Amino acid sequence: MLYQIWVVYRKSRAGLTQDELSKLSGVARSLIARWEQGSVSPSIDNFLEIIEVCGFELPLVLVERDSATDSRLDMNRRLSPERRARRLLGNLGKNGASDA
Repeated sequence: MLYQIWVVYRKSRAGLTQDELSKLSGVARSLIARWEQGSVSPSIDNFLEIIEVCGFELPLVLVERDSATDSRLDMNRRLSPERRARRLLGNLGKNGASDA
C-alpha cells in the first residue's frame, strides 16, 4: 500500500493535518483517515488532488509497451494471487537489501 505511506509522509512534510488536507482538497477527512489506515484505496482523481495539494505533480507519460514483457506478464497472470504476492514480496526483499 504505497499510497498509504505516501499520503501520511507527504501530508506531514507539507505541514498539514487531516482537517487541513481535507479542506484544501475537498476530500472528506474520514476518507483521508481510512487511506492512512490502509483500509481503502484512493481513486485516481482523489489521489491526484492530494498530490497537488501537497505540492507535487504527477506528469502523465505514455510510452509504447515493450512486447518482450508480454510472455512474462502472461506467465504471472496464470499464477495464483497468493503465489504472485509471495513472488512480489520476495522481489521487494531483494531490492530493499541492496538499497541498504
